[in-house]
Amino acid sequence: MSIAVAASARAVPYSRIRELAEIAMTMDNVLKLYFGESNLPTPQFLKDAAAKAMHDGFTYYTPNSGLLSTREAIARYYQRHQGVTLNPENEIVVTNSGVQALHVGVRCTINPGDDALVLTPAWPNACSILQMYGARPIELAQPLVNNRYTIDIAQLEAALTPRTRLLIYTSPSNPLGWVATVEEQQQLLDFARRHNLWLLADEVYERLVYDGRPIVPSILQLATRHDAVLVVQSFSKSWCMTGWRLGWLIARSDLAQKAAQLNEFVISCAPSFVQKAGEAALDHGDASVAELVKMLKENRDFCLSALRGMKGVTVPEPEGAFYLFPRIDGLTDSFDFCRRLLLETQVGLAPGVAFGAGGEGNVRVCYALEKPILEQAMDRLGRFLSAS
Repeated sequence: MSIAVAASARAVPYSRIRELAEIAMTMDNVLKLYFGESNLPTPQFLKDAAAKAMHDGFTYYTPNSGLLSTREAIARYYQRHQGVTLNPENEIVVTNSGVQALHVGVRCTINPGDDALVLTPAWPNACSILQMYGARPIELAQPLVNNRYTIDIAQLEAALTPRTRLLIYTSPSNPLGWVATVEEQQQLLDFARRHNLWLLADEVYERLVYDGRPIVPSILQLATRHDAVLVVQSFSKSWCMTGWRLGWLIARSDLAQKAAQLNEFVISCAPSFVQKAGEAALDHGDASVAELVKMLKENRDFCLSALRGMKGVTVPEPEGAFYLFPRIDGLTDSFDFCRRLLLETQVGLAPGVAFGAGGEGNVRVCYALEKPILEQAMDRLGRFLSAS
């Protein structure tokens, strides 16, 4: 045992969400609000599309960038929903999940020893992926102003180093539910242009917004074809396809083509029949998304009301995604709190500490599950807090 696992790999922290989930997986009858997924099944028309694709012979390798028909479907989707024209030949890469899109996107923007600014609290995978590639994530907590999260450009300016190459943000945000305004997007884009940085936008939750809009405007509406901008996307959230592992990356053509090449050494390509199901989601899935958003808004409002009635809890109203991020008075160890809650009540929440700077003292509640599960979870959480 004298030969150790590489120190660079050992330095990547374990996911505190997964650590909590692994405890839960040894238990029975857990209310699983710790992962970012719905318990609703994938819509039947998507299952049918995948079955038809397999029957039609889509069981072979595709180009590293994905089937041209899938990239064309993504381009149609952006033209229809965002008014953005994309070249499916060289600006779109189909990936084996949003996580994998994030991997190749980050790999194409940083070198070992570089720094990356990350707006937090945020899904922890971005920071861990940066560390996997030898970069240093610099976490910057988004300030809460008048009960709404926002951005602080002065804070970003102060965090710059000579090695800063990349800025990552998520809108709609996991876990905050924050949705960047067009003005905030422009500020981030101007900042990246001013300091010659890549700007990576995680827009995975763009369809899950509760102010009546069908979609959140993409940063691509503001960027030019020459801007150093990347967008990471996934089929997981809007179409209940978490287990299908399908996503995409949009970027300036030079980066997109390099990302496609790197796909060869990671996954070769996303499964061909899954790509065909993705096409069906993009072309015919708007009605199912609308139904999902209606359910999520009802769930959000129910959980928000329940949490605001609990002892020592404050929580802003989320504008998008499907999470609440309540702060609990006096909480200094959110992982221990979530572990005790799980063991004593069988309610599984994600600890705020898992989401980086600004997350401790909070917990994340995923409200993308069916109402009876949420009702039980809120009741048990309320009683647990009252007894604390």
